[in-house]
Amino acid sequence: MGAYILRRILLMIPTLFGVMAISFAVVQFAPGGPVEQVIAKLTGQGGDATERISGGGGEPGMTNFDAGGIASSKYRGAQGLDPEFIAKLEKQFGFDKPPLERFFMMLWDYARFDFGQSYFRDISVLDLILEKMPVSISIGLWVTLLSYLISIPLGIRKAVKDGSSFDTWTSAIVIIGYAIPGFLFAILLMVLFAGGSFFDWFPLRGLTSDNWEQLSWPARILDYFWHITLPLTALVLSAFATTTLLTKNSFLDEIRKQYVVTARAKGLSERRVLYGHVFRNAMLIVIAGFPGAFISAFFTGSLLIENIFSLDGLGLLGYKSILDRDYPVVFANLYIFSLIGLIVSLISDLTYTWIDPRIDFERRDV
Repeated sequence: MGAYILRRILLMIPTLFGVMAISFAVVQFAPGGPVEQVIAKLTGQGGDATERISGGGGEPGMTNFDAGGIASSKYRGAQGLDPEFIAKLEKQFGFDKPPLERFFMMLWDYARFDFGQSYFRDISVLDLILEKMPVSISIGLWVTLLSYLISIPLGIRKAVKDGSSFDTWTSAIVIIGYAIPGFLFAILLMVLFAGGSFFDWFPLRGLTSDNWEQLSWPARILDYFWHITLPLTALVLSAFATTTLLTKNSFLDEIRKQYVVTARAKGLSERRVLYGHVFRNAMLIVIAGFPGAFISAFFTGSLLIENIFSLDGLGLLGYKSILDRDYPVVFANLYIFSLIGLIVSLISDLTYTWIDPRIDFERRDV
């Protein structure tokens, strides 16, 4: 097993390199980079924008430009700005170096987990990510736990009652839940229960109230669950449907196997057959997928929900960073998410061996 783990870890290096190289290459051709963002703010907001840029860590004298100068034509909207000012902007953002040199400098820094400073926020990228992470962890953890706590018992029951009326109407609910996009259901919940056209029972923004610090601990817990009810409901819907069907199909596959027929022929009770023999084999694929399900809910499922409910997490941070062309935040998020995804994939494989020791990855090619 040690050799397999080592091979998987070594394979992470070229995988990360490929992900970052493709993303970096795409960004080079994307219009509206950080230099153009600053130029647009300067030409559109005048002195206010100039003051913001000069106060955001730029070099002294960056904003003293000659309105009659002629800037490089490679930047849209730069006509009339001093070329020296444009050059200082390029140096501030690191665009004074060739793309290949910038790429390998970025990889070297990222290998040491040095993600630099945000272009447009006066904070390091790592501190910014750590600041937003608790919200996303909170959402991802609850979504994963709730979906498994609901889906596994329901999936087992559906497998046992396969073809019955219970299986039919619960399948209809599951399929409808899977078919409805989470963000549409979130909007529906807002309209119904968050001060839309009907009831005003739940808050619309954030995970806590403004007076959360002044509340007692029991009141804080209640306030937290009061705020997170609607986002969790919207996110659990699709995750709950997927895991339920996966659990049911896994149990059906195992129930039809010969060893189950043999166990029943020996006179074992249905409960013992189900939970003593079938459960372990049927739940292999479901439980082993727990780390991946958590990461999926953590990083991908919450983007639209965070936007809809104004939750200040990693999904909203990544979305705003892409719009602002805040490349250090964008690439750091991509690097961290990719690395965690690869690690979780390895953990999922190791979980298989923990659940069923008969599985041996050493005898298989990576």
